[in-house]
Amino acid sequence: MVLVKKSRIKSLFCAMALGLLTAQVLAADPPKDPTVKKSDAGICHDASSSSYGNTKKFTPFNSLDECVKSGGKLPAGKTMPVVEVVKKSEAGICHDKTSSSYEQTKKFTEFKSLDECLKSGGKLPKK
Repeated sequence: MVLVKKSRIKSLFCAMALGLLTAQVLAADPPKDPTVKKSDAGICHDASSSSYGNTKKFTPFNSLDECVKSGGKLPAGKTMPVVEVVKKSEAGICHDKTSSSYEQTKKFTEFKSLDECLKSGGKLPKK
């Protein structure tokens, strides 16, 4: 027969109760899926990947670019999405791909969208 101190039994009981409580909380409010999951195999899956939902062991990332820069790889046959670059010239003009001066603008600050460029104080080109 094994003798266990009363304080040890209380500790074990508390630990078990806490474990059950944690499991119940997690079951009630599961963590949200990240934008990109890097699997244990090092493959970066976004929501368009057929393996995204099946990937349970992963490192979360906010973007494919961030995941790939961390050393991850894209799934077979997938390529990085093309990101439109908006150029804010030294004169403060925001040029997107439709601007006739887009290709000629060599010195610029890069923005992810025309709206972001305009919010930074940029102006639209004259038509």
